[in-house]
Formats: sequence, C-alpha cells, structure tokens
Amino acid sequence: MKTFLVLTLIGNDQPGLVESLAQIVAQHQGNWLESNMSRLAGKFAGILRVSVDEQDAEGLIDALDALSPRLKLVVERSAHAEPDVIQQQWRLSLVTNDRPGIIRDVSGVLARQHVNVDDLETECAPAPMSSDVLFKANALLHIPAGLDIDALRAELEQLADDLIVDLTLIAG
Repeated sequence: MKTFLVLTLIGNDQPGLVESLAQIVAQHQGNWLESNMSRLAGKFAGILRVSVDEQDAEGLIDALDALSPRLKLVVERSAHAEPDVIQQQWRLSLVTNDRPGIIRDVSGVLARQHVNVDDLETECAPAPMSSDVLFKANALLHIPAGLDIDALRAELEQLADDLIVDLTLIAG
C-alpha cells in the first residue's frame, strides 16, 4: 500500500540540495510526484509530494531528517484522493502600484468567495517609463462551480483604482 508524504523545506541555497533530496527519495523506493521549489533572498525553499510504500515510509522520513541542519524539513502524511467538490481551474493575473496589504486584500476577497489558491507567484518590478514600483501576481485558483466570475472580478477591481485584473478559465 502506498502512502503519500508532503515535504516542506528551507535552507541556505547551495548546489546539490535537490540532488540530495532526489537521492534519498530514490534510495527508499519513493516516487517524486510533484514539487515547487525556489530561491529567494539566498534561501532555498520548496514543497514536494512523494509516494512511497508504507513499509518504506519511516526509513525515508528518517533519512530526510538526516539532512538537518542543511535543511529545515517538515514531513506530513497526506491522503492521495482529492476532494469531490466540483471546481473550475482559473488563472488570476493582477498588476497594481505596489503598496502594503495587497495580498491581504486579494486573499480576503478570495476567501470570502470560497476560492482556493493552489499556486501563487508575486514580484515587485519597476514600472515602464516611470519610477513607480509595480506589484504583479499570478495565481492558479480553484473556484467553486456556480461562482459568478464577473462579480469576483468586480470585487477584486474595487480594491484599488489602478488594479488590473485578468481571470482566465483553464480548460481541463
């Protein structure tokens, strides 16, 4: 029987961290299913989901723990099945002048509408032809069936006069 592990990790960025993880997973007959890893401010951070036979799970967890202190690691067991709630996948892109609280405000709108954020990438970048700083965000959302997309877009756009919101349905 398979068990699924979700690993979150952070440490100082250095060559070979992903390879170390991949070696340990492979040595314990684990299967690297999906991951999202990034370098930010000199740190390496990631989240990873692996499947492994139940009898090999504790050995894999112990081997991963041995990566400390190079990596701070949290391991959680996860059910493989996804919820049966019918949802649509949407891509959200937004651009606005940078200011404190943007993510708080956007995530508040999404939470009130029962929208789940599956993936979020943000950045601050100089605005073309001005000295302003723009805040840009891209997110993958799961939106409950029947939610009024136009109403969601309107509520997001009310957060700021200069907020540009694009919501696109992802075929699936």
